[in-house]
Amino acid sequence: MGAIDAETKTYLSDRKRFADAFNFSVYGGDEVIQADDLKELDTTAIAMPYGADAKVAVQKYRDLLKLYTAMQDGRAIYLVLGLEVRALVHYAMPVRGMLYDALNYARQVTEAAASYRKERENEDTTAKTGLTQEEYLSGFRKDDRLIPVITLTLCLSAEPWDGPKSIHEMLAMEDKRLLRFVQDYKLNLLTPADIAEEDFAKFRTGLGAVMQFVKHKSDKDVSWMEGNKRFEQMDWDTASLIKTVTGANIQIEKGESVNMWAAWENGINQARNDGYTNGRNDGYADGRESTMVSNIKNLMETSGWDARQTMDALKIPANEQEKYAKQL
Repeated sequence: MGAIDAETKTYLSDRKRFADAFNFSVYGGDEVIQADDLKELDTTAIAMPYGADAKVAVQKYRDLLKLYTAMQDGRAIYLVLGLEVRALVHYAMPVRGMLYDALNYARQVTEAAASYRKERENEDTTAKTGLTQEEYLSGFRKDDRLIPVITLTLCLSAEPWDGPKSIHEMLAMEDKRLLRFVQDYKLNLLTPADIAEEDFAKFRTGLGAVMQFVKHKSDKDVSWMEGNKRFEQMDWDTASLIKTVTGANIQIEKGESVNMWAAWENGINQARNDGYTNGRNDGYADGRESTMVSNIKNLMETSGWDARQTMDALKIPANEQEKYAKQL
């Protein structure tokens, strides 16, 4: 899964695609967040340890982190936007997301305190800095405000997210009176399985094509792709990510635009023909069942089909499928 995570992070580091993910999730596809209003932030956060034996601070690395700065209704808007990428469901993601956000808020307070200490070093008294005793001790003025942090978890799995979506869902607690006092943290989740078919068009970049392709990667029927212009002329980066994430058996030339619908059909037909030819010649004619089993497994990997769908595609007679199914 490392290759998927690495390529996805590189793909989404593009400011237009990053903005697209948040515009879809927050604004229903309206282009409110502009790429030019995003600035890179340090993805490293420091988690200070606690306890008698704790000696070393721990570094936590976020996947992607950007500062959004814009004017809305004559007012300056600031947001810290974090994007966490998952190839599979992460069953402790609410804790991870909560930690990242908390560390960012803590960093803002620490930076505020540092700025006030620097001011004081240049003044004779705390009074000259305008800080009350409480503000000085807090490292934070009474009217200071934090920049909001929004973390979006993007999961590139075709399967529905079956993990917890909040801290409360992870707790072993039935007493509702106590639960009211336990702070919750809810995931902002973006997964292909949760997106309605008509909503993929709300994406303004190739990210929508990636999400739609992941959702349908196991489908034998590719009619959902046919006639969709976003698949007829796709940029290479998007096509490459689709191939990496889905394992699609497609041939793409680096740097060129790709007709993904044609490439996908060609890949499936080639895999079907290879499997059929090898299976009939080597498996049936020569009696080498292991070759047919290997062909079935290979086609399952490249197409995303289950065993039954794959054997149907290879035209294996129904009365022989059970024999091969036992060997998979």
